[in-house]
Amino acid sequence: MKRKLPIFAALCALFVLITASPRVIVCVSAGLRLCGELIVPSLFPFFVLSLLLGKLDFPEALGRRLSPLTERLFHVSGKGATALLIGLTGGYPMGVAYLAQLLERDELSGGEAQRLLGFCNNSGPAFLVGAIGAGVFGSVKAGLLLYGSHVLAALSAGILLRGGKTQENTRALPPAAPPAPFSRALSEAVRDAVPALLSVCGFVILFTVFTGLLEANGFLELLSKILSGLFPLGLQPIRALLLGFWELGSGVGALRGLPLSPGNLALAAGLVGWGGISVLFQSLALLADLPVKTGQLVLGRVLSAGLGAAFAWCLGSLFL
Repeated sequence: MKRKLPIFAALCALFVLITASPRVIVCVSAGLRLCGELIVPSLFPFFVLSLLLGKLDFPEALGRRLSPLTERLFHVSGKGATALLIGLTGGYPMGVAYLAQLLERDELSGGEAQRLLGFCNNSGPAFLVGAIGAGVFGSVKAGLLLYGSHVLAALSAGILLRGGKTQENTRALPPAAPPAPFSRALSEAVRDAVPALLSVCGFVILFTVFTGLLEANGFLELLSKILSGLFPLGLQPIRALLLGFWELGSGVGALRGLPLSPGNLALAAGLVGWGGISVLFQSLALLADLPVKTGQLVLGRVLSAGLGAAFAWCLGSLFL
C-alpha cells in the first residue's frame, strides 16, 4: 500500500501534465525566469563562499571554540555546533546534509542529532540578504534585519527543543584535520555549488508548476479571497503565504512590489522560517535511511516561522 499510493499520485500528476501541457510550459518558463532573475544571481556567489569556508574548516574551528557555550545552551557538542553554523551560513538544506554526514560517520549520537533537527536547518545570508533584502525590498538593511531575526529564531528554537542533557550528547571532538589548500578548496567550492544550485532551481521550477496549475484552476485565487476576508491582510500577502507554504522561492517572488514595512518584513521572515514543503522534502530525502524521527524537523520549522516573524516585526519597528 505504501508504494501504490505514491505510484497512483505520480500517474495522476503525469495525466494532469499531459492534459494541461500548454499551461505547464508557461509555468516552467515562469520558474526559469524566477531562477534567472532572483535565485541564481543572489545565491551562487554566497553558495561558493559558504562552501569555501566549510572546506577551509572554518565552521569546525569555530564549533570547537563554541562547544562549551552550545553544550550549556542547546545540550549539543562542538560537532553539533558545527552543523548549526553550516545551516546558518550555507542555507537550506545544508544543515541537514551535514548532520546526515555526521550520523553516517558515527560522529554524532542519535539523541544529539534528534534535537539538532529542530534548529540546524536554516536559510543562509545569501538568500536573506541577496534575494529578499536586495532583490525583493531593494534594501540590504532589510536583508540584514531578516538574517538577524532568522538567527535569533534558530537559537531560540534550539533552547526550547534542547530537552534533557545525557552523557551521549557530550562526545569529544576528534583532532582537527589540516584544511585543504586554498586553490583546491576554491575549485571544489565552485564545483559543488553548481549541483546544489541546480537542485534548488529544480525544486523551484517543480513547485512553480504545481502552484501555477492551482492558480490556473482558480483554486489559489478563491482561497486567497477567503483567507483575506478572515485575516487583516491584502490579497498579495495572502497569495505569497500560500505560495511560500509550498515553495519558498515562489512565495518570496510573490512579495515583490510590497512596500518595506515591519509587517511585510515579518511576513518574509515567517516564510523563510517555514522554508516550504519543497525544502522539507529535500531535507527528508537526506534523512531517509538514518535512525532519526523527522517530527522534530517539522516542529522546528513551525517554531522558526513564528519566532522569526515576531523577531522581524520587533527589529523592523526599531530600525526601519
